[in-house]
Amino acid sequence: MPLRSVIAGCGGCLPAQVVTNEELAARHGLDTSDAWIRERSGITRRHFAGPGETAASMGAEAARRALAQAGIEAGEVDAVIVATATPDSAFPATAVHIQRLLGVTRGFGFDVSAACTGFIYALAIADSMLRTGQARCALVIGTEVYSRILDWTDRGTCVLFGDGAGAVVLRAEERADGRGILSTHLHADGRHADILHVEGTTGPLRMAGREVFKHAVTKLAAVVEEALAANGLPREAVDWLVPHQANIRIIEAMGRKLGLPPEQVVVTVDRHANTSAASVPLALAEAVEDGRIRKGDLVLLEAIGGGLTWGAALLRF
Repeated sequence: MPLRSVIAGCGGCLPAQVVTNEELAARHGLDTSDAWIRERSGITRRHFAGPGETAASMGAEAARRALAQAGIEAGEVDAVIVATATPDSAFPATAVHIQRLLGVTRGFGFDVSAACTGFIYALAIADSMLRTGQARCALVIGTEVYSRILDWTDRGTCVLFGDGAGAVVLRAEERADGRGILSTHLHADGRHADILHVEGTTGPLRMAGREVFKHAVTKLAAVVEEALAANGLPREAVDWLVPHQANIRIIEAMGRKLGLPPEQVVVTVDRHANTSAASVPLALAEAVEDGRIRKGDLVLLEAIGGGLTWGAALLRF
């Protein structure tokens, strides 16, 4: 039987502080409104990290919830792979801070930097390691504190982002039922690095919104088709689309491309805003916890981010 990377558990963590569109505009004196933000992005509120809340602390909490759902002890984990564009320090990696917080003392840990596509990249790396026997149980985490790299005078970007973390536990298993990660597909094109980037190492974030939107729709559509073709599956085989939560217009466009009704597309952007590498695992964790995504469902994950980077993963939950 083939060795597959199976998602055994999912978890999410959001900071306690919730900030509505009106509160954000008033707090920073922005020339914007709730209606303007909702119309262009679908966002109504977001969570911001407070004192003491870090990429590591949120990532560790999301991981604890994923481990609890999976019924797996931290001592069984031998790989911690963290996707983040907002680490707590240049080094050591956020992953080793999370190891310490969880009490993981075996194996290895490292960070992946691929902006909003980071979780897909980290998932692909973990999948390869589990398939080849380099690890048997991996935590894959996306965690971000974007509120610390935003330009609060730039209403076109600062209203779009939020903080949070999401995690999955991957376990290498021999499966005859088809469950597990079927394939992952990664891409990058540095020619477009300037349209979405962070200045220096501490910010602020800069984005050419229209250019990013144009690339997002075309590149995500292509990588989704790539994933389906690689597995010989038609669009109608997909039970759930869990997209990067950047903008409701992009999300709706991808749902239409797949011919999926809105109720089969997981949407959290309205409540979480864009949490970058955390957005896909946060959305996945919510849909698993509330019972929408069940064992046996075919789930398609996709994301695009600065680099430009983009990718997709197809899995049988």
